[in-house]
Amino acid sequence: MDIQIKEIAETWPRIQNIFSVPHTEQEYLKLVKLLDGLIDEVGNEENHPLSSLMETIGSLIETYEDRNSIDLKGNSLDALKYLMEEKGLKQADLPEIGSQGIVSEILSGKRKLNLRQVKLLSERFKESPAVFI
Repeated sequence: MDIQIKEIAETWPRIQNIFSVPHTEQEYLKLVKLLDGLIDEVGNEENHPLSSLMETIGSLIETYEDRNSIDLKGNSLDALKYLMEEKGLKQADLPEIGSQGIVSEILSGKRKLNLRQVKLLSERFKESPAVFI
């Protein structure tokens, strides 16, 4: 086995969580937090010893985002269902929309969101109101 590969194999178990593409939102958020710390440390200093690490972590985050982001614009019902699933929410967890009956009608397509509901959902999910229109 090549010496360099042997060294990597010995080190990999300790660093694999940092240098792997995240597959869950928890892993993703952990890398985002690490990148934030690196940005604070490195700043705009291109010759900083950690600048290439910052670039690598950024690439791993970007890969996750490319795989896991969807275009929420276009179908407000699908967007709402996706966001609910992503956050682990049930109908009862959306009191800003109205009663569970109203939420059920909206999710089944029998009722449209009104402007008040759109505004509140936009604030809750930190998405553009256009997502829910």
